[in-house]
Amino acid sequence: MSTTSSQSRSGSLVELVLIVAVALGLALAIQALLIKPYQIPSESMEPTLDVGQRVLVNRIGNRFADPELNEIMVFHPPVGAEQTSAGGNQCGNPSQGEAGGPPCAQPTREHSDTNFIKRVVALPGDRISIRDGHLIRNGRRADEPFIRPCGSTPECTFPQEIVVPPGHYFMMGDNRGASDDSRFWGPVPKAWLIGGAFATYWPPGRLGLL
Repeated sequence: MSTTSSQSRSGSLVELVLIVAVALGLALAIQALLIKPYQIPSESMEPTLDVGQRVLVNRIGNRFADPELNEIMVFHPPVGAEQTSAGGNQCGNPSQGEAGGPPCAQPTREHSDTNFIKRVVALPGDRISIRDGHLIRNGRRADEPFIRPCGSTPECTFPQEIVVPPGHYFMMGDNRGASDDSRFWGPVPKAWLIGGAFATYWPPGRLGLL
């Protein structure tokens, strides 16, 4: 084998290693900065998203635009929210977030390190109450064809109206009878939002855009 041939193969190998290294670096950078996979941990978003289903989250979109109504969002909930089940109260105001009264109008001051996924159901300045699991927004029942009926449990009705504070977003799961959400621990500040879920990629039979 000639020296020239050996040098050519050695150069090709080095080039291949560099290409693989750059590709891996770009993939890690994209995951860290732009797009993040997320696995659905509970039944709170059924029937839209099932337990174990995986979605892709746009981590950069909220830096340039505000969340949209009905957007599915991954975020940090208020501290303590991860320790409750649906109906548990971790509201910043202890007099709110109790069934039969107003939904929680403010979160605790600090956020949890846990990630939640819910739907944005009300925007800053919206007046809201909840009846039988259905959101009443600015005096009108919201059009929510994606939800699972809540039933008649006490946690499904918060008849007293609140106003979503500036810079905050009210989050609820689609499975209203089995979701630990803003009803009990308050609207989420924009700074706590991680990103909007825009597509499902697992299982293959549920592949598609949200």
